[in-house]
Amino acid sequence: MNIANNYIEINRQSWNNRTETHLKSEFYNLDGFLKGETSLNSIELDLLGDVKGKSILHLQCHFGQDSISLSRLGAKVTGVDLSDKAIESARKIALELDADTEFICCDLYDLENHLDQQFDIVFTSYGTITWLPDLNRWGQLIEKFLKPNGRFVFVEFHPVVWMFDDHFDKIGYSYFNTAPIVETENGTYADKNAAITQSYVSWNHSMSEVLSGLLSNSLTLEAMREFDYSPYNCFNETVEFEPKKYRIKHLENKIPMVYSIVAKKKLS
Repeated sequence: MNIANNYIEINRQSWNNRTETHLKSEFYNLDGFLKGETSLNSIELDLLGDVKGKSILHLQCHFGQDSISLSRLGAKVTGVDLSDKAIESARKIALELDADTEFICCDLYDLENHLDQQFDIVFTSYGTITWLPDLNRWGQLIEKFLKPNGRFVFVEFHPVVWMFDDHFDKIGYSYFNTAPIVETENGTYADKNAAITQSYVSWNHSMSEVLSGLLSNSLTLEAMREFDYSPYNCFNETVEFEPKKYRIKHLENKIPMVYSIVAKKKLS
């Protein structure tokens, strides 16, 4: 079997395998979320602004915490994810919370066969595009599902982070999208000691590849920022230097860890 050519099923199983562990993890703090805590960080909240009354398409939503958090702010949200177990959990959580949030389970590139609607905002964040081989197709679907003058809001781990090995000791991967990365991991970023093992296929994407995927598909860049920290403690060798702000301890503030983009769809 050519693993890269079967990446959709491999990654679906990979995320299915992680979901139960993630639901129980301190990382996702489902108990606090059910009691009313938001799962959104200040980075994306500042970019999104007031979403009350807005329609939002949330790409690669996992088990729906951010989607539901946006609904709690007054938005009408549709979340999309590849993992059937994650979407099943998202629907159960939304039902329990009486959240006005819909969820679709499909491969992202197949979304047009499951959804026929345009949105005020398309949103995606943290560890999403690494699962996608083709960012031009990604840009095409963002453009397709945005209303004219609609905004794309994106927060992602910086491509510099993905160049390092697991312990940030040396450069282990290319900055550029040269080939699929096929690996097997024990545990998961949300619980590194979890008794689970899964294989996955991912891709590194340079900043120019990200921007080209948007700019070549009728989107105009409105804002871009880089941050020298991660709001999530999902990497090895981290230190929390301020509440919910993590850096690689021996690299301090010397590398970018997250970046954000806001783009707008051109009027037709």
